[in-house]
Amino acid sequence: MKSLTLPAVAKLNLFLHITGRRDDGYHNLQTLFQLLDVGDELTFDLRRDSDIRLDCNNAQLVNEQNLVLRAARLLQQYSHCSRGCDIYLQKRLPMGGGLGGGSSDAATTLLGLNRLWQLGLSVDTLAELGLKLGADVPLFVRGYTAFAEGVGEKLLPLPMPEKVYLVVTPDCHISTAEIFQHPDLIRNTPTIASDQVLTASWHNDCQPLVERLYPIVAITLQWLVEYAPCQMTGTGASVFAAFPDQTSAQHALAQLPPSWRGFIAKGVNQSPVWAALADTE
Repeated sequence: MKSLTLPAVAKLNLFLHITGRRDDGYHNLQTLFQLLDVGDELTFDLRRDSDIRLDCNNAQLVNEQNLVLRAARLLQQYSHCSRGCDIYLQKRLPMGGGLGGGSSDAATTLLGLNRLWQLGLSVDTLAELGLKLGADVPLFVRGYTAFAEGVGEKLLPLPMPEKVYLVVTPDCHISTAEIFQHPDLIRNTPTIASDQVLTASWHNDCQPLVERLYPIVAITLQWLVEYAPCQMTGTGASVFAAFPDQTSAQHALAQLPPSWRGFIAKGVNQSPVWAALADTE
């Protein structure tokens, strides 16, 4: 195999409860990650040398801090692999939207190059490597909708009804670090037992703070709630609502203010990246 093209899907946080702050500065949280069937796309082409090069439809993303490059180099270093690759990232998901795009790109890079370079590393090993890049990366490596604890890396598969979602991103970029470092962030939500997740009361502890700091998020939620109950995902800026069918979601999307971005997606219990990998076997 000399070339491989794989999806890097988005996620929603159906809830996000922050249960405490750790000594290392990170936060303990509980969340329900819902994978979606839309996202970015990456193409990996084997090189004759050991170089790793990235190109993207958004030139601003081609830099040394890009999680795709960092994931590729981490995997190359860990496996002592002498092979290289050209990577093309087709970026579709909004940045700073709370949809996990960068983490998903990194996970797809680990999965794709593990296959392209014929490394044979286990999913557990790839998830451990992914955690070095970000707390959400193991979710996308494992590729299933899940209840998560810890910093988000302790995952319990939790299949959910595959609903139709409208996801709307207002014209603003929110720093996850800013929100988690803010003194006004709620950090004392009681924990939920894993067997009580589906019957518990859900909310997003970041949402009140983000609405105050970024009024456009509050305005977006006020717009979307006219069509269906809605909330924010992650630390924002994206908000979402579940709809009974594609037609009703399309009706709301058609009314979207011009400066906002929106898309319709289906919730899935297994990431399409695994089906794409299976097709290459």
